[in-house]
Amino acid sequence: MTTIYVDADACPVKEEILRVAERVGVVVVMVSNGGLRPSRDPMVRHVVVSKSADAADDWIVDNAVAADVVITADVPLAARTVEKGCFVLGPTGRPFTPETIGMAVAMRDLKQHLRETGESRGLNPSFSPRDRSSFLQALDRTVRRAMQGTSAA
Repeated sequence: MTTIYVDADACPVKEEILRVAERVGVVVVMVSNGGLRPSRDPMVRHVVVSKSADAADDWIVDNAVAADVVITADVPLAARTVEKGCFVLGPTGRPFTPETIGMAVAMRDLKQHLRETGESRGLNPSFSPRDRSSFLQALDRTVRRAMQGTSAA
């Protein structure tokens, strides 16, 4: 059974995830360091982890299995879950795949280096309605592929 794992602390598309999950009947696990309002929906679980830096990431990696769906903007978490065979989407609907994760990691490292050297202020573009719409479409497709047992690779 496919499960959607959400790196939930800063996720801007929680409502969209819940809508898609309800429509297709899959369990959602929101993993955070706290501060999320619990859901009364029995298909939505909340897992609160310690406040340490990678606690939510580690919990997701330890619990997700191949063919689960992981939602995160965190590139290192995406890399770890892609390696496990999970379907991984960023909040804009951008898929992280075995073919794209290497470039995503390299770009993250480059941007971090530029921020550390002061050559970039590191401002991210704002989240737009178009991003939200793209995410909804990508999540619907991805969950259906995962449920059909189609490979994430």
